[in-house]
Amino acid sequence: MRDIKEKREREKCIVTQMIGLYCRKKHGGRELCGECKELAEYARQRSDRCPFMENKTFCSNCKVHCYKPEMRQKIKEVMRFSGPRMIFHHPISAIRHVIESSKEKRRQASENK
Repeated sequence: MRDIKEKREREKCIVTQMIGLYCRKKHGGRELCGECKELAEYARQRSDRCPFMENKTFCSNCKVHCYKPEMRQKIKEVMRFSGPRMIFHHPISAIRHVIESSKEKRRQASENK
């Protein structure tokens, strides 16, 4: 149970970092703008309610996408922009994310054999 809570918090932390990076670079403020604040809150709520947290690493590896289409499009834009830049701004989170995603993809591939 504790591991699931830690995974959930780690996922929320990473998505918040990515949205923060996106907002600073695209919208120029030190604080999240209203639109990015709304997206961050929505993403945290989705993580809090995720019934698959025990079996998945990140939303991108999930078979069920629970984001509303509009929010899904926004988070994709944030991920495309922030993902490659995370190594320079949050290197530990970025490396951990790559390692965990790789493990999950290998696990899914072995289940599908």
